[in-house]
Amino acid sequence: MDYGLSEQQGMLKKMARDFLTTECPKSLVRQMVSDDRGYPPELWHKMAELGWMELAFPEKYGGTGGSFLDLAVLLEEMGRACLPGPFFATVVLAGMIILEAGTETQKQELLPKIAEGKLIVTLALTEPGGGYNVDKVTVKAVADAKNGYVISGTKLFVPYAHIADHIIYVAKTANGVTLFLVDSKSPGISYTLLKTIDGDKQFEVVFDKVKVPSKNLLGKEGQGNIQLREVLRKAAVAKCVEMVGGAQQVLEMTVDYVKDRKQFGVPVGAFQAVQHHCANMLTDIDTSRFISYKAAWKISENLPYAKEASMAKAWVSDAYKRVTKLGHQSMGGVSLMVDHDMPLYSKRAKAAELILGDADFHREAVAQELGL
Repeated sequence: MDYGLSEQQGMLKKMARDFLTTECPKSLVRQMVSDDRGYPPELWHKMAELGWMELAFPEKYGGTGGSFLDLAVLLEEMGRACLPGPFFATVVLAGMIILEAGTETQKQELLPKIAEGKLIVTLALTEPGGGYNVDKVTVKAVADAKNGYVISGTKLFVPYAHIADHIIYVAKTANGVTLFLVDSKSPGISYTLLKTIDGDKQFEVVFDKVKVPSKNLLGKEGQGNIQLREVLRKAAVAKCVEMVGGAQQVLEMTVDYVKDRKQFGVPVGAFQAVQHHCANMLTDIDTSRFISYKAAWKISENLPYAKEASMAKAWVSDAYKRVTKLGHQSMGGVSLMVDHDMPLYSKRAKAAELILGDADFHREAVAQELGL
């Protein structure tokens, strides 16, 4: 594995950082918490024009044929900037599911629109008491000769469901877990905004006898568990590199502060305890970056990566929280103010810990990969 970025990846990284520094200031991030949409459409369109949505899709589906490692470079910068919006839900989750599970017709119809930024799609998977274990899906889709399928049930933590054009809904049919591509405006669907620690837009989505035509099956009936499990592993790695970007920004923010803040006539960064905090932060970040990019590289090289994906999510979920805690301790009370940037990252660290399975969930997955 070559741990250095290619010339193109280096250019992508710099371009993304420069763009997000200008177009996604922290004032905008805070504004989106109270905004009904939760994202700025103008920024979304600019990102589409830069080709970010099409990066990870093959050229025949409107993409640029980039690798998963290319996407990881971009996601790290998004995590650094605390980018709000449905990029992760649409491109990483829904886009990869369509690419993995969809028929050729579905891919040709949907992926070019996602790549152009003209289509927002989200995933409805988790249920009350269910978590991210695909095998624990309980919502049933009942076959109906006249209507195709009828679905009733509740999904939780569905990101940006209120602005999505389609929802990939996970339900059980007589043949097993199945994926459905549902028009978000279908009769019988209701949305309730959930209060989250991060302030992002996640919803309870209730289906009440929603009729879904058979043509809206995404892939084959009963094959959803296999296809979805693969995508969720990749998405976990994507979330890890996003967390690495946030942690790196926390460290840089902390170091800048302790160099300038003075106590007893000297910078607080001169105190050994503060230096140890910063050293521990760097250790966590470097190990997180190593393990996350190793998993991303394996995905790009089509190598087995299931163990590495869960190792990364288990480690980074804890490490990002440790980094933000040490940042708060090093900066002191000022970092707890709502208009300070640090709470944006510590809240995201807690939210990211739980998304796609927490550390315990993935430690169990690692044990299973080891045959325990």
